[in-house]
Amino acid sequence: MWTKKACPEINKENTVNSRNIIRVGVLGLACLLGTGVVRAQAAAGSAASGKIGVINVRQAIVTTAEGKQASNELQAQFTPRQTELENMNKQINDLRNRLSAGANTLSDEEKVRLTQQGQKLTQQLDRKNNELNEDVQAAQADVVDKIGRKMMDVLDRYARENGLVAVFDSSAQNSPILFASTSIDITQEIIKLYDQSYPVKGGAAAAPAAAKPATTRPATVPATKP
Repeated sequence: MWTKKACPEINKENTVNSRNIIRVGVLGLACLLGTGVVRAQAAAGSAASGKIGVINVRQAIVTTAEGKQASNELQAQFTPRQTELENMNKQINDLRNRLSAGANTLSDEEKVRLTQQGQKLTQQLDRKNNELNEDVQAAQADVVDKIGRKMMDVLDRYARENGLVAVFDSSAQNSPILFASTSIDITQEIIKLYDQSYPVKGGAAAAPAAAKPATTRPATVPATKP
């Protein structure tokens, strides 16, 4: 039995929309900025009031005009490589189907040839898929870091001007927040202030809606010993 290792971006039945993969990845990496609480230096007079705020950092990053633009740029950058992987996976499935259909008619030599061809393609697919994943994650991390650093500056300024002594990130892993009133959610204010502070050139096209990545199964090709 020839078994192809699981490949999250490749489906033997339905190809995955690479744009969704990349955007979901950006959503996931955005949580790297989540530290639970972002402390802000406030004026001495406002510290006594103990005002706090809550922000969804993950949502804020991907909703800014710069975040949408970056998501679209990543999609354009990596879609050709994603398409290449999908085409390779199709070739593997075609070989599997040929071996299955010709189980009783193909010569032993032909079965061995097709099996070896499929094994070689599978190795190439796994290698290219791993390389793509690493490159996508690195590119996403750069985007999140770039936007996140500037967003922290915007948040610090907002906190100072509005007398906040602490801001909690509701999107952080293991967030201590059990309940927060919408009246202290400053996510939209920070997004608006960020877009004003860092406008994108030429505007940003609306990013596609995030979608759940497709569940995939490894393709298998039966091999018959000669």
